[in-house]
Amino acid sequence: MALAASAALTTLAGCGAGSPAVANRIAGDRLTVYESAPLHGASRVSAQAVIAGAQLALEQARNAVGRYHIAVKVLDDSTAQRGQWDPGQTTLNAHAAVADKTTIAYIGDLNSGASAISIPILNRAGIAQITPASTAVGLTSDAPGAAPGEPAKYYPSGRRTYVRVVPNDTVQAAAMVELQLQRGCRKTYVLDDGEFDGEDTATTFELTARPTRLQVIAVQAFDPTATDYSSLASSVAETGADCVLISALAENHAALLTAQIAAALPKATIFGFAQLAQTTFTDPAKGGIPLQIDPRVLLTSPTLAPGATGRAAQAFWAAYGRRGGPLEPTAIFGYEAMKLLLDAIGRATGGGRRGAQRSKVIAALFATRDRHSSVGTYSIEPGGDTTLSRYGAYRVRAGRLVFWGAIDA
Repeated sequence: MALAASAALTTLAGCGAGSPAVANRIAGDRLTVYESAPLHGASRVSAQAVIAGAQLALEQARNAVGRYHIAVKVLDDSTAQRGQWDPGQTTLNAHAAVADKTTIAYIGDLNSGASAISIPILNRAGIAQITPASTAVGLTSDAPGAAPGEPAKYYPSGRRTYVRVVPNDTVQAAAMVELQLQRGCRKTYVLDDGEFDGEDTATTFELTARPTRLQVIAVQAFDPTATDYSSLASSVAETGADCVLISALAENHAALLTAQIAAALPKATIFGFAQLAQTTFTDPAKGGIPLQIDPRVLLTSPTLAPGATGRAAQAFWAAYGRRGGPLEPTAIFGYEAMKLLLDAIGRATGGGRRGAQRSKVIAALFATRDRHSSVGTYSIEPGGDTTLSRYGAYRVRAGRLVFWGAIDA
């Protein structure tokens, strides 16, 4: 894969975060970080990369912040039966973190649908949450693409506890629209899997495209359990679409759908969002798309080539490569999620010399300004979003992701 190659604390009210009067101060010298990610299904490769990236960051810190030992508990938010993230399992994971009196933070979830479940549970308990991959607009904002009641319904305490190190779908949709315009698309047909993530990215893309010269012919949900999409592909071909956008999890037969769309529309370019920027979609040996359609597929991902974000990114990929972690784009955001958390714990505890309080760690996260990191320089906005606004575009070559260029949204 081509990828292998502090601000002072503000008051709780000022930073948009706060703490319920529950288990705020953590006794002892052990702080536990819970990581929740899907370890079954196609997305497991991205999940494993996130976990490996976070572990590298912790190892570099020698598993400590001052006098505090940082322990990690990895939880699977998927089930073997469902083959992807599961609402019930996600609920159990969040409650496990709440029940542990040493919990200082929760890294996850990867899927926006899972985050929609875990955020309110952790918010009631005043536990900081950092996502390395969930991008749905409504988790943090009422901007176009959010559903009625979002994001307020996720924060029963009235205070924000959830931050992202990855740009949200407002940024990703703008990058996708720009990419399609650059590639000469005039009429795009959008297919989504009907899941929380797929619907959100599809809707946000359609709203973003409206004021541009790119025509979105339709946004249609497909059956993620079907075993033949030839009829659907034929109906898409009849519309005269010159580009097709797949907004789906890899688990939901995205590779099969892509192959049959490619056969029915032999001249169309096929695009996919970040959920598909992983080897289980790109590599036929892992159940991905056929090699012969590689030249016609373009994917977006928040991960940029190492040279596009400076020496810190280059250093990460070099260290990560030596460690032998799964070579997936998400690894660097798992790394940055843990790095940001460790930095926030340090700022909240005076370098590990003062008592650890959940509320102060949350405040430190929201006080993050102009942080120089492996994913670029960013701040955390009051709603919890990162100020990062660049997405990468990737081609697929011989089953691997190859960086095509960075797009400023």
